Amino acid sequence: MTHATIVALAVLGVVGQVLGGLLILVGLAAAAGARGPLRALRSALWGYELWAAFVVAAIATGGSLFLSEIAHFVPCELCWFQRIAMYPLSIVTLLAALTGDHRVARYLLPLPLVGAGVSVYHILVENHVIATPQGCQIGIGCAVKWINEFGYMTIPTLALTAFVLLIGFLALAAAGSGEAASVPTDG
Repeated sequence: MTHATIVALAVLGVVGQVLGGLLILVGLAAAAGARGPLRALRSALWGYELWAAFVVAAIATGGSLFLSEIAHFVPCELCWFQRIAMYPLSIVTLLAALTGDHRVARYLLPLPLVGAGVSVYHILVENHVIATPQGCQIGIGCAVKWINEFGYMTIPTLALTAFVLLIGFLALAAAGSGEAASVPTDG
């Protein structure tokens, strides 16, 4: 059961990476002046960005707790920093989605930005691209790969995927917070 759950989380990670890649491409297209894909995406998602952010944060939080509490993988120091950035998002995005408060998204954006930075750093440590920090050499160590599905899907990779998705969904919510009245509705 533990391995099946880990594989399911890894598959969700791959799906998340595809979605994150599409969000990045739409953002790059908009930055280059092609606003059509961004308008289509915002029109399709309007009203659901915060719910999408909540689902991502809840799955990431639940997956993190599964890996430590059920699979008994000991979180390293960098994992704890990623958790500090992720766990509040699972609660606050739910509250924001329930109230429909898109304005809060701009205040939440620093959490996944910092979390993504820590995840990238953790991936570099894990793959021995940079030296393991002194603090990570105590206990289990930050370079331990508890999972390695599909040859690359590790815990920090899953975290980075979730943070990228959260950045995308929260940015869409923040950018559209003042435009709720201008979004076309059916009727």
